[in-house]
Amino acid sequence: MIEARKLTVTHREQVLLHRVSLKLTPGKITGLVGESGSGKSLTALAMIGLLPPGMSVEGMIDMQGRNLVGLPESVLAGIRGKRISMIFQEPMTALNPLMSIGEQVAEALHLHEGLDHKTALARARERLDRVGLTAPRFPLSLYPHELSGGQRQRVAIALAISRRPDLLIADEPTTALDVTTQAQILDLLRGLVRDEGMALLFITHDLAVVASLADEVAVMQRGAIVEQGPTEPLFRAPQHSYTRDLLAAARSMPRLILSAPSPALLEVEAVSRSYGLGRSRQTGPTPRIKAVDRVSLTIHEGEAVGLVGESGCGKSTLTRLILGLDMPEGGTIRLAGQNIRAGRKIPAALRARMQVVFQDPFGSFDPRWTVERLVAEPFHLTGRPRDWRERVAEALYDVGITGDALRRHIHEFSGGQRQRIALARALIIRPSLIVLDEAVSALDLRVRTQVLELLARLRVRHKLSYLFISHDLSVVRQVTDRVLIMRQGQIVESGPTARVMDAPEHSYTRELLAATLQIPDKYVG
Repeated sequence: MIEARKLTVTHREQVLLHRVSLKLTPGKITGLVGESGSGKSLTALAMIGLLPPGMSVEGMIDMQGRNLVGLPESVLAGIRGKRISMIFQEPMTALNPLMSIGEQVAEALHLHEGLDHKTALARARERLDRVGLTAPRFPLSLYPHELSGGQRQRVAIALAISRRPDLLIADEPTTALDVTTQAQILDLLRGLVRDEGMALLFITHDLAVVASLADEVAVMQRGAIVEQGPTEPLFRAPQHSYTRDLLAAARSMPRLILSAPSPALLEVEAVSRSYGLGRSRQTGPTPRIKAVDRVSLTIHEGEAVGLVGESGCGKSTLTRLILGLDMPEGGTIRLAGQNIRAGRKIPAALRARMQVVFQDPFGSFDPRWTVERLVAEPFHLTGRPRDWRERVAEALYDVGITGDALRRHIHEFSGGQRQRIALARALIIRPSLIVLDEAVSALDLRVRTQVLELLARLRVRHKLSYLFISHDLSVVRQVTDRVLIMRQGQIVESGPTARVMDAPEHSYTRELLAATLQIPDKYVG
């Protein structure tokens, strides 16, 4: 369907992509794997003519006898969405916050097929149903900010497949999804390729996903494809040392040594929160959804607790309640014996004992500030000490960031480095509890392992407690003492991590474990 031949991208005389050749065939899935910064997303952007200004392209992108390199924007705009579509990694930046999800999906159908508004909305309803956002729980009138991260990614997928393109490029489309939702999305993509005969380029750092999905694999390192071929032979007998290193990192998840717990630090008792989904023109007000339904949990000093569940189960709502960013409808939350409740002034000294590391570090930083100012930001809770610069440098050193980063801006760092800087910001005022909200889900395997080992060391050094929110059960197994399984706003199972993972009692926990992808034994040489 489309073939890149000797594709080279440069910026200010720096070669970013070096003679990349990649052939995508109708009805076939090609996995493009590699670490952060290897050039995977840049390859996709070059294919659809969306490279940032200042970059030059050489080589050929042949789409059924037509070279896309050098075509005017007016021509490329007619190809995008109709012949080639892309699912971007971060749905919150890919979706328009001012448009409802129904209007956004309908817009693509109106532009490319000329459908009237009513027909386009009906087709949008069908596409959203196809990706699991079914009515009436997810009306077309919802806006992106009213959805969880995984639900927003489903909207982005519905938008990309709305026109049934010939080539679908999926850039880390399941990174933020829980294991059962990931399995559904992968099945959906397989079905689209099979039924529509489209070509699929699947970009990811998750080798287990590639092993379960792709017919062919291409491995990228430093802007070049170092190895490619059919999936099973490549996994069984990789020829390049870099491929062997990636596979070794994917198969090695050692259990980290963790310390014993102490007295209670965070106590959540029977907390509830529900939301309305607005009004429907046909039926009036929609039923309220119980996002958190009488949830209770305890985290002890020096303890790491995992919170696991599907997208939309209430994890993020519970996090906002714990952080005092949302008002509970009932129940109590106490940190170090003191009540935390949104709407009341939380003493700065108490708030300073709890910090958070978000899933998207880039979105949680002010891009205009230097790293020094970003890391020092929490000092507004405690007052900036005289040695604040030394404290910033120490926090960065703790997370493995060198001192020359102080005057740089956040866009100058890789995803793994940004996450380390986010950890430094959380550590700077020496809190007792750090809430980690999907803090490693977007990191490639080797960087993720480094960050997890860093978290274990910092926990011992600073006597930290962690609430580790994740959909990745392999990560939760590695770094937590206890795990809580959340479903539809309730904790349905809890206990020591090893016991819950090895002998789950609840059927939902068994479903999550069954949906967790691993590299199949047949792919191990």
